[in-house]
Amino acid sequence: MPYVSSGLRDDRGAATTQLVLVVPAVLLMMLLIVQFALAWHAQHIAQYTAERALAAARVKNATAADGQAQARTSLAQLGGRVLASPSVTVRRTAAQATVTVRGAVMPVVPGLDLHATGVASGAVERLTTPQGATP
Repeated sequence: MPYVSSGLRDDRGAATTQLVLVVPAVLLMMLLIVQFALAWHAQHIAQYTAERALAAARVKNATAADGQAQARTSLAQLGGRVLASPSVTVRRTAAQATVTVRGAVMPVVPGLDLHATGVASGAVERLTTPQGATP
């Protein structure tokens, strides 16, 4: 007796088709998660570096160069792969010091260009008398 089709579709190859469609989407989603985790980490590196450089630049009789040196030291200790090509700007006046750290986030997903920035600002240390005058 010949095989009689009941009109139902054959499911052969359905799993392969599903894998071909789903696996690239899942891999892209995983790469995006890793990319944004690296961006978050790079943001923390930039902020930490800015805070450390500010602490060095705002000390009495310190200079902007002291802040730059501390920023270079902090970036070297934390590693330069996550925060690529960082730039540090230190501005110090008689009353205020400001540090800005910028850099590119290490790329994982091609074509996605993310940047991280850290900014810290504070008053410069100075000696005063109880009446508020400078000694």
